[in-house]
Amino acid sequence: MRMWVWLFGAVVAAAAVGGACGGAVTYDGRSLIIDGHRKLIFSGSIHYPRSTPDMWPSLISKAKSGGLDAIDTYVFWNLHEPQPGRYDFSGRRDLMSFIKEVHSQGLYVCLRIGPFIQGEWSYGGLPFWLHDIPNVQFRSDNEPFKFYMQNFTTKIVNMLKSENLYASQGGPIIISQIENEYQNVEKAFGDGGPSYVRWAAAMAVGLNTGVPWVMCKQDDAPDPVINSCNGMMCGETFVGPNSPNKPAMWTEDWTHFYDNYGNTTKLRPAQDIAYHAALFIVNKTGSYINYYMYHGGTNFGRNASAFMITSYYDQAPLDEYGLIRQPKWGHLKEFHAAVKLCSQTILYGTKTNISLGPLQQAYVYNGENGECAAFLVNKDAASDPDVRFQDRTYRLPRKSISILPDCKTVAFNTAKASVSSQYSTRTMRAVAKLNSPEIWQEFDEVIPSFNDTSLRSDSLLEQMNTTKDVSDYLWYTTSYEQSEELNSVITVDSNGHVLCTFVNGEFLASGHGIYRNQSFSLESGASLKSGVNNISLLSIMIGLPDSGAFMEKRASGLRNVSIGDKDLTFSSWGYQVGLVGEKLQLYTEEGSSKAEWSKFNRYSQQLKWYKARFDAPEGTDPVALNLGTMGKGAAWINGESIGRYWISFHQPNGLPSQIWYNIPRSFLKPSDNLLVLFEEEAGDPLGVSVDTVSITKVCGHVSGSNPPPVASYLRQRGRRPKVQLRCPPSKNISNILFASFGSPSGDCSSYAPGRCHSTSSSAVVERACLGRRKCSVPWSYRSFGGDPCPGVSTHLLIEAECQ
Repeated sequence: MRMWVWLFGAVVAAAAVGGACGGAVTYDGRSLIIDGHRKLIFSGSIHYPRSTPDMWPSLISKAKSGGLDAIDTYVFWNLHEPQPGRYDFSGRRDLMSFIKEVHSQGLYVCLRIGPFIQGEWSYGGLPFWLHDIPNVQFRSDNEPFKFYMQNFTTKIVNMLKSENLYASQGGPIIISQIENEYQNVEKAFGDGGPSYVRWAAAMAVGLNTGVPWVMCKQDDAPDPVINSCNGMMCGETFVGPNSPNKPAMWTEDWTHFYDNYGNTTKLRPAQDIAYHAALFIVNKTGSYINYYMYHGGTNFGRNASAFMITSYYDQAPLDEYGLIRQPKWGHLKEFHAAVKLCSQTILYGTKTNISLGPLQQAYVYNGENGECAAFLVNKDAASDPDVRFQDRTYRLPRKSISILPDCKTVAFNTAKASVSSQYSTRTMRAVAKLNSPEIWQEFDEVIPSFNDTSLRSDSLLEQMNTTKDVSDYLWYTTSYEQSEELNSVITVDSNGHVLCTFVNGEFLASGHGIYRNQSFSLESGASLKSGVNNISLLSIMIGLPDSGAFMEKRASGLRNVSIGDKDLTFSSWGYQVGLVGEKLQLYTEEGSSKAEWSKFNRYSQQLKWYKARFDAPEGTDPVALNLGTMGKGAAWINGESIGRYWISFHQPNGLPSQIWYNIPRSFLKPSDNLLVLFEEEAGDPLGVSVDTVSITKVCGHVSGSNPPPVASYLRQRGRRPKVQLRCPPSKNISNILFASFGSPSGDCSSYAPGRCHSTSSSAVVERACLGRRKCSVPWSYRSFGGDPCPGVSTHLLIEAECQ
């Protein structure tokens, strides 16, 4: 079988200390080959700028404990090169330190350089200054774009080489990505699309990194670049590698769905993730699976793309705050452990398929020395059939895969909650309620008129080209002369995203688009006075676009304006980029101290700045800002932006898309922290609070049919299902809220005692768990004094409180 090999022209000595490392990285049709060994790799996406450097060690450690072999991240061009030739790798941008931290913990790195990344990130990661390069056309066979793309890609690769971070140098980087899901837009560029793909591939390979390159969702990826799959069901949808010599790779296995303002949050169960991951391994000979995201984090500042909320993939195995989200984290941990029990047989053995029924199949792997592993697949979503395999009967839950590392014993089933998959409850506790008017001060944003502006035009300017992405806000101002008082209507057509209308300094109305239809029209009644009337229109963007062909031509801002029957579109317009408060930097200590703030006024109105001070909560629990009583705007802590908020834009269920906003501990001082809010609507800051975030409850539920812990598989004898409970660090089990060995109804989300129940349930569990951080309670008739429910399936359900 043919192998591709990437090597530097000369051998480079491995200089990195510790961590995953290897010599040449190659591949064949089965897998990546690292230091001569085939590898089955589970990876997880953690984006370094969506967390803070002090969070990185814990996030990576939890990913490793969850059974991951690698960490995947994009590289964010617009963060690193905000202006041509000016680079920034400080703070959350410190890519090299992030990779070194991954390396120090013994994991590989999969680096998706792009440099177009999409990722629900503003402008898809492209720096906005590219928009102003003469004759540029993004992501096409366009010389200006290719020049800057190659320049940045080369810059990143050379930095990595200088630090010996590629596996070929002894470092952790085993694979890199060029471009991102280009096939989605390729046809729009005609012949220039395929030629751009060929150029990008050749450019990347020519950088001689010593590791393979991948193009995701790119069926025509040129040799030797690997084409890979993105999505939720790549075990079914992936067309496969475009060469028999390339491995099947899944670069984005979505653990959740990104949230935009106003949408309905869709959850993806851990069982579904595990099922499709296992199906990818057996049905597509998959050997690399990357969970997107493993930790989503926070879109700090103005980095979220259009209409994306500030929290990113909070339902991932590690939540926005870095807390373990159960059962997703634990279920996948058990899945990884079960697969790794037979990974060598999978990678080196011979695979055969055996039909077990109309929708049931066995994938069997046999090794040269008698090893045997099997995956029993049930694609039926409506029934739990019994099947015969190698003279044994197995019950397969609906839409599930059972993993038998020895072709005999089930180590894991994707549909059954594993013992490590405890359920956990995240609690927000208010520790500082900012509900006193004396705490707050306010500053009225200035509403400009035409005479206050210096930038003028006889037409409506496109917003992004005018603001150059230095602000979400652009004022359009004009004057309108009226011979007498008149009640009229102002009509504005906008390309998005939000609009506030003012006449003579008085607020009239506001409107906005939605994620799938960002353009809208707004009509508002206006009382015009006799003489000159000042028309001030504030157009607000909620992030730049992040995808699609011809992004450089995308239009935003106002299209048409009229008063009554008079068209003002081609009148004389004056413009102000940004807000006065932004220019004064009211969100910083220095800027705030120089401004003249007023006492808090209970009369709420549009366009106000608010500031208050608070002390950091004690302890180490994550911290969040509860903005549930505000409307729309942005928030800063000690000058650091924690993102946009939009509480007033509700989901179909009537609730806001996001209420709590992450405040990293590294943003805080022990006391006297400066909180600044810019409120566009008329929210009430007296309802704001500083909260701590913690796991306060843990729950486990097993029956006699649940697989025992995968860790006990090699023991064979004495294996039985267990409820394993674990509180977060620095917390112990303080109370048993519910314990039943018998026939409890419901599950960890809602439960009640059943008709039969061991009277010793609470005593047994309390004895095993109280006062401990973690405990294990076996499903055992002996432990609970016999079978309390003869003839009935017996379950063990426990919920405990952590303090």
